[in-house]
Amino acid sequence: MASTMLRPCCTPTTAASAQSLPHPTRASSSSKSICWSGRVAAAPLLANSVVRVSHRQARLSTVCMVLPAGDTTVETPKVNWEARAVKSFSMAELEARKLKYPNTGTESLLLGILTEGTSEAARFLRRNGVTLFGAKEEIIKLLGKADMYYFSAEHPALTSSAQKALAWAVDPKNKPEGAHGDELSTTMLVLGIWAQKGCAGQKVLETLGINDDKIAELAATMKNSPSKRGSYQQLVEQ
Repeated sequence: MASTMLRPCCTPTTAASAQSLPHPTRASSSSKSICWSGRVAAAPLLANSVVRVSHRQARLSTVCMVLPAGDTTVETPKVNWEARAVKSFSMAELEARKLKYPNTGTESLLLGILTEGTSEAARFLRRNGVTLFGAKEEIIKLLGKADMYYFSAEHPALTSSAQKALAWAVDPKNKPEGAHGDELSTTMLVLGIWAQKGCAGQKVLETLGINDDKIAELAATMKNSPSKRGSYQQLVEQ
């Protein structure tokens, strides 16, 4: 049986060709020129087929948040954002991108507050039956699904209703009497959304059972609990 096994054919021509081929060399374990860019550069695999990178490069991550500053052509008072309001606004932009909407509307501001989830406004809404998944379901029913091939901008522009809601929340005249703190809170954001009658965020809240009486209860929480949370500017300065 052994005599019938196939053997490689060796002729003077094939032997000469084989001798002209470069012989493989064993890779040195001290080679450190391996980099990850979709290929292995200037260093073959080790004999045991394990690539070890001896030096690790430090990675630097930068998180950028863009907050609306209003009309910069006119002199406006400085707005201090509560830390939770900053996170809620960034979550609102994220929810708008997840829904593939071209703009950040009042419905996205509402989703951002519910996604952040730790503020007094978010807890109040959950106690009254307004949940993240319930609100998102109502938003899709109201506005419909976006094109699955559409990609939103990194910072979707605010709609006119969202701009009015933020302007209403910033206006000191609209702050409940006796409310503590001078920073923009998530509670004021919810009140600003509710004040824009007919906008998507207000319609979703109304569909989920929120009414003027419950909004008054939410506003009353600003009087009963002193602000001990600190603003975003205070966190940055620390």
